[in-house]
Amino acid sequence: MNRFVLTDAQWAKMEPFCLGKQGDPGRSGNNNRLFVEAVLWIARTGSPWRDLPRAFGHWNSVFTRFRDWVKADVWKRLFDAVCDEPDMEYAMVDATIVKVHRHGQGAKGGPSSQAIGRSKGGMTTKILALTDALGNLVRFTLMPGQRFDTVGVAPLLEGVAFGALIADKAFDSNAIIADLDARGAKVVISQHPRRAKPLAIDEEMYKWRHLIENFFGKLKEFKRIALRADKTDQSFAAMIHIAAAVINSR
Repeated sequence: MNRFVLTDAQWAKMEPFCLGKQGDPGRSGNNNRLFVEAVLWIARTGSPWRDLPRAFGHWNSVFTRFRDWVKADVWKRLFDAVCDEPDMEYAMVDATIVKVHRHGQGAKGGPSSQAIGRSKGGMTTKILALTDALGNLVRFTLMPGQRFDTVGVAPLLEGVAFGALIADKAFDSNAIIADLDARGAKVVISQHPRRAKPLAIDEEMYKWRHLIENFFGKLKEFKRIALRADKTDQSFAAMIHIAAAVINSR
């Protein structure tokens, strides 16, 4: 199980943001580091919670604790703690589709309320991500698989400063380009063939877009993310946050 174990450096940044650590009011959690590594084991292997090795504790206790941390937004705080110094010389945006396992369906409110929709691949979720210049995740949003990529870009970019934005032609939108112009950010977006007056872009800089593709490749090494098995979008987002925390800090 060594490949799922956090490094001391990663844990040093995460530990202060865990629930139930020594010094917190109320009952202290039993070995927070082992618990986080248990969640990483689930994320990496894609296994059902019931198959969690006994070395990590009873599966139901670990699952209940995972859900408690989801509700308290702890996983996002752990991600932020580890990924606190993004390189925003430029940013990249892209989206990837993941299929939803039948175990990931059936939550209250219906599929669309949990960022699940029907696309060419069946029931899917779209992960729209913003990365920094190194290809490390900065933030993301979840959408039903059939939604257009451009729909979630505005809130994804809100409050983030960067020198340029690199994206493929799926993001060649007048609204996005107008927003970048207003920011004074360089536009490095592949131009759609239907555009009457294509913009000249920095072709050398555009080649760097492979870094966000590399990130998605690393993210999908976590099988619980490559094939979504979480019923709620909150739980699925938590899996992405803890996986990306490990990826960004390697």
